[in-house]
Amino acid sequence: MLSSSKKRKIADEKRLFQEKWENLYFVTQKGEKLSCMICLQCISVPKEYNVRRHYETLHREQYAGLSGKLREEKVHHLKASFTKQRNFFARINTASEDSVKASFVVSEMIAKASRPFTEGQFVKECMLKACEIICPEKKKLFEGRSLSANTVASRITESATNVQQQLIAAAKDFVAYSIALDESTGVTDTAYCAVFIRGVDENLNVVEELLDLLPMKGTTTGRDVFQELEACIERCGLPWDKLVSVATDGAPAMRSEKVGIVGLMVEKRNQLSLAGPFAAIHCILHQEALCGESLQMKDVMDVVVKTVNFIRARGLNHRQFVSFLADLETEYGELLYHTEVRWLSRGKVLQRFFGLRQEIALFMAMKDRDVPQLSDPMFLSDLVFLTDMTQHLNALNSQLQGSKQLITVMFDRIKSFRCKLTLWANQLADGNLAHFSFLQSITVEPERLKDYVDILSRLLEDFEHRFKQFTALERQFILFSTPFAVDVNNVPEEVQMELLDLQCDTVLKQKYADVGVPDFYQFLPREKFSNLFCAAARILAMFGSTYVCEQFFSRMKINKTALRSRLTDEHLRATLRLATTREFRPNVDGLVSAKRSQLSGQKHE
Repeated sequence: MLSSSKKRKIADEKRLFQEKWENLYFVTQKGEKLSCMICLQCISVPKEYNVRRHYETLHREQYAGLSGKLREEKVHHLKASFTKQRNFFARINTASEDSVKASFVVSEMIAKASRPFTEGQFVKECMLKACEIICPEKKKLFEGRSLSANTVASRITESATNVQQQLIAAAKDFVAYSIALDESTGVTDTAYCAVFIRGVDENLNVVEELLDLLPMKGTTTGRDVFQELEACIERCGLPWDKLVSVATDGAPAMRSEKVGIVGLMVEKRNQLSLAGPFAAIHCILHQEALCGESLQMKDVMDVVVKTVNFIRARGLNHRQFVSFLADLETEYGELLYHTEVRWLSRGKVLQRFFGLRQEIALFMAMKDRDVPQLSDPMFLSDLVFLTDMTQHLNALNSQLQGSKQLITVMFDRIKSFRCKLTLWANQLADGNLAHFSFLQSITVEPERLKDYVDILSRLLEDFEHRFKQFTALERQFILFSTPFAVDVNNVPEEVQMELLDLQCDTVLKQKYADVGVPDFYQFLPREKFSNLFCAAARILAMFGSTYVCEQFFSRMKINKTALRSRLTDEHLRATLRLATTREFRPNVDGLVSAKRSQLSGQKHE
């Protein structure tokens, strides 16, 4: 029986093309296959019997009479024609690939610029107009580029999927990661939860990217958001044991110990019997802004906001005020609006209001809307003190903003500001106005300075209370930031032996002096200092704020407006992923190659 024998394969026979077949049968080799130079038909098996049968069946009658020099010339002519035609189709394929690649690149630029999908057609029209002037002979190349709204939407979705795949692949190498999430409502009243991931790989490289955008169609309780987040983490294949912290905005649905996301995450970790350290971070930026609320000084802000609104909210008043300032040739030519949700706006409004206080008083008097407070020394004193303090708070807020900020550096700035509050209170008590430039410009009664000292004391207490949660993390921060100076008795027992070895290593001590934190930990031998390495990775992975979420929602409001309210969640997610990604770029060549394979497969079907 022959059932056990292997089936013969043509590839195993190693049949070779013979040059004499060109003259005998008008065939030539194309890759590993043979092609007839007359009808261009492919002959799959390079066997003389098959070649001869093809020739005798289809072409013998027409070409049997050719012999000698005539036959050689015919072969040469057919071969040249075949090569020319083959190169022509190769150029078409190359041009087609370039066209697809161009559509991917332009679509990515549209997404990053937060422009509508219909901009693709506008870009194409611009290219055609420019081409008519610069290189009219190549206009057909540009006409073949497809940049319709559907094409741009498709390219953006495919590119975003590719970026997400790269992120998920990179996440498999994370030794620690954390999550930052925040919620906002879109123009169609759909609630969106933005989930960002900050991961650290074995080389301590930090990756900070959008993990997913979760549309919430129903209720948005803590349990609803947690279920969506849990599904997202499972879908991306992220291990729960490597999750070291979660950063939220401090809303009850986020931080509640029983029904909030933080509490439910702790419950999830308990179910999985995970005993590793886990931190719930209340966004440092939000807490700093909330501390600033104790400086509200409502009597001052009410007058400022009411006056500004009278001037800015009415078109005629606004135009007349701007013209009034132009006539007086003042330093400032405009009065700014105050917006509660913009943390830095109050300081800028107060500074501008104080700088234009005399002009504002004259203008309001002209409108029979006198503001007597502008001539009250007590009010002006409170105004300049509030202006100075909001300037200091704005400077702190600006330092805390930005992506990829180290949580230890952010907390150091908070501690520094608390020390400054103590210094300012002591100096004001002594009548020293060195750090209050606006307050120096007017005369202030000593009794008012005592009131300002009390305000600073309350502000300091508020800072200490709100940032109490970081006290539990401070030992970890100190170990990370100053490993050679920290007392070994103040660190966890599992790292004490490694810490002593580190502190006695003169080579590593010099390296620490040369490169500093956090680059120093990349030179730390992981095998010898595994616990210190893991502790450093946990700190590097922590989000200190939800700044990336706030920035993300600002971009989302640009993309999904009242004019683009029909933008689907899928397209919104894809657009925002491309617009916010920093670490990854779409693999355009790979996407184009996949398109070519799909088109090839469609032809064979």
